[in-house]
Amino acid sequence: MCDVALGELERAVMAQLWAAPGPLTVREVHDRLDRELAYTTVMTVLGRLAKKGVVRQERDGKAYRYVAASTREQLAASLMLDALGDVGEDRTAALVAFVDRVGPEEAAALRAALQAAPAPTGLPEVPQPRTDGEERGPES
Repeated sequence: MCDVALGELERAVMAQLWAAPGPLTVREVHDRLDRELAYTTVMTVLGRLAKKGVVRQERDGKAYRYVAASTREQLAASLMLDALGDVGEDRTAALVAFVDRVGPEEAAALRAALQAAPAPTGLPEVPQPRTDGEERGPES
């Protein structure tokens, strides 16, 4: 799921798919939307979302049923990573700017996620300070 930017109508359609207990037909999505739209408009939006890989089409007789290909959180993470790819080589500056804009609760959630995440592979291990008052020597 790369380079996925969702328009306002696509987000509204996705909200219906995420809220549903299972795959929905075009008619079911159309009926759940709180707006006056042509059935064919909803069908077109679902087709575009399928081409983008955001939804999966499942054949049901002559029709299709649609289901979200990922959770809302997974899609948001994908969008964030895509946005980071667009800033060039200075991803760190973009991350710092993002962290500067989040509230205290989001910052705490980011800290907790980073502490719980496994260490990235391929990077040298950073020695941890000793708690017994002794310094680490080269043989430690």
